[in-house]
Amino acid sequence: MARSHFIVALCSALGALFIVSQLILTLGFPQVDFWRWDQGFANYQQTHLNSEKQAGDAAQDPGTYLIGVGKADITGPVVELNLMGYANSSQVGTGLRQRLYSRAFIVGSPSNPSDRFIYMVLDTQSGDTAIRNGILEGLKALGSAYSVYTQKNVAVTGTHSHSGPGAWLNYLLPQITSLGFDKQSYQAIVDGAVLSIRRAHEGLTVGTISAGSGKVTGANINRSVYAYLANPAAERARYSDDVDKTMTLLKFTRASDGKNIGILNWFATHGTSMLGNQTIVSADNKGVAAYLFEQAMDADADAAPDFVAGFSQANVGDTTPNVLGAWCEDGSGKECKLEDSTCGNKSQDCHGRGPFFGLNDGGVKSCYEIGKRQFAGAQGIYSSSQFTAISGNVRSFHTFVDFSNYTFVLPNGTTVHTCPAAMGNSFAAGTSDGPGAFDFVQNDPGAPSNPFWNVVGSAIAPPGPKQIACQYPKPVLLNVGEAKTPYAWSPNIVDIQLLRVGQFIIIVSPGEATTMSGRRWREAVHNAAISTQLVTSSTPPIVVLGGPANSYTHYITTEEEYSIQRYEGASTLYGPHTLNAYINSTLTLLPYLSDSSTSTAPPGPSPPDNREKSISLITGVVYDSVPIGKSFGQLVKDVSPSYPVGALVSVTFVGANPRNNLRLEGSYTAVEKQAADATWDVVRDDRDWEVVFSWKRSNGLTGTSEVTVVWDTGISAVEKGTYRIRYFGDSKAAFTGKVSGFEGGSGVFRLV
Repeated sequence: MARSHFIVALCSALGALFIVSQLILTLGFPQVDFWRWDQGFANYQQTHLNSEKQAGDAAQDPGTYLIGVGKADITGPVVELNLMGYANSSQVGTGLRQRLYSRAFIVGSPSNPSDRFIYMVLDTQSGDTAIRNGILEGLKALGSAYSVYTQKNVAVTGTHSHSGPGAWLNYLLPQITSLGFDKQSYQAIVDGAVLSIRRAHEGLTVGTISAGSGKVTGANINRSVYAYLANPAAERARYSDDVDKTMTLLKFTRASDGKNIGILNWFATHGTSMLGNQTIVSADNKGVAAYLFEQAMDADADAAPDFVAGFSQANVGDTTPNVLGAWCEDGSGKECKLEDSTCGNKSQDCHGRGPFFGLNDGGVKSCYEIGKRQFAGAQGIYSSSQFTAISGNVRSFHTFVDFSNYTFVLPNGTTVHTCPAAMGNSFAAGTSDGPGAFDFVQNDPGAPSNPFWNVVGSAIAPPGPKQIACQYPKPVLLNVGEAKTPYAWSPNIVDIQLLRVGQFIIIVSPGEATTMSGRRWREAVHNAAISTQLVTSSTPPIVVLGGPANSYTHYITTEEEYSIQRYEGASTLYGPHTLNAYINSTLTLLPYLSDSSTSTAPPGPSPPDNREKSISLITGVVYDSVPIGKSFGQLVKDVSPSYPVGALVSVTFVGANPRNNLRLEGSYTAVEKQAADATWDVVRDDRDWEVVFSWKRSNGLTGTSEVTVVWDTGISAVEKGTYRIRYFGDSKAAFTGKVSGFEGGSGVFRLV
């Protein structure tokens, strides 16, 4: 997660927060009209992934499971709400390029209904405590058939997109730049996520699961090489790259007809292809990859209808999709400084460059390209005959662990502990994906030169000597783990969760593990699974890491990377032993994945649920109106009579605020093609990357606005012919508040 401009917003928010908190302390929390739900590391290479061909006949498969896939719309407010990821308060949504989705994958035992898990991939910045609580409540409301899905076996991961609506997270820190918590944004995600599970559950069928892997090139590089180089040379020498280039993929095949119903894969690259200076909602590069794969499956004879492709995040922490590297935008033409990603000792001019840098399009073309590269990698694996059959029982566990002071013993016998959550100075510096502000730089182990920032940090919750010593060498800028007013700023209680199907084990990480952190964590689980005979020697474990999931605990670095205190180290919340604490917690609970285990992992301490406490300074839609003599949906600027294929087609309408109706499972716009019988067929809509829906307020006082729809006919194959563009809107009346739907349409035009 990039933290561009966060400190600017934080300073602005502190004054308002102080006033609000004093009112709350005096008067109590306002009553919210709450919403309803309808370490030694042995050599470890997973070469066995390409060891066995997966047969198409289910009778020949050694493992049979209940499998189900589902997908549903989670697109929240696309305008007038801060986007989640860059923490840039000026990045407020102005439209939609591509709808966001939840994709759910259910794996279960055909003979034991309780042996089951759900792995979810949401087009969001991360998983989250509030979102997960809402999903679990929604599943409970569906009735007894869904009682099998519990805290234990539901994993909620985000693709780590930085271009979706925000204001839905549980803790105060990420709420600051979004001006608090927005019920509409939150509920869109929860309702869509539950719907995706319901579709997966209703489609459960007997089938098989198989695993494959392959290299994906050109889709990620390491943005913190200097920190990575702090890891032991002997350890680094075991790997050919300073980021993981391997994509691991599961294929779900139903037994009844041998058709594939979905794929789920893990690959690490940040969701920062879309830059922090653009304001159109999209699902970033993993959304593109999933979109392209699902489109391709529409024409695949071996794929079932409603095929679902999940592109899950992996150990993403120090990766970037801006694969041309980080360069100075100060006219010098130089690369950013290796040690601290600065240009002239400042962070602001250091920016990562995607494959199509220089187009001044907010990263749009680079994003599509990085998505295509992940899609091509996944398609190559999917089309390969080299798959490993998954065979064995389905197991899962989940618990909460308090990392504010988690004491444990390292493999060398040393007793260590974690610390209450805290952010260091370099957190405020941001990264080359989203630089910060003022005098902060990465790799800064000392106090900032401007003493004002020490005052800012002290205003939140001044760190005491114990916290300062515990977090060393991190200088504590924001002592968020000990900040409780008006409610918790950051999590101290973390989710520890593992899922297992046969020899395939999924580490569900609540934080962004760096490349080497992910390697160590996976390897520790891999080795322990063998030593404890969790899996048999004939089917060696395949271990993946997915996240950020269930909550958002920022970053997880190695101890060596932590000592460098670049952005990732400064954002590793619980001190230098954070990674080892995650590994220790995981291995302690690993026996619960055993076939012989008959007990459930202890639930642990419950994290705070801030949904009903959360403050919101987000203004709702007051009313919409039209200019004199105009009506909603009326044309402001029509299309031209004809365009060459490859051109941009644009039309502008008298609009209304899209927040009046999120049109979930629907669309704000559609491109229609005239058929031979003079009827019209939808050929593009909100799901498609090449259609951009933009909204602009004309006058805040009068409530007037305009909508512009642009169709790029040069991105995917387009037939020549006769077309028109439709707009579907909803307006809010000034006095009654009644929301009414309307439609608008362009003139007819030809592509020639």
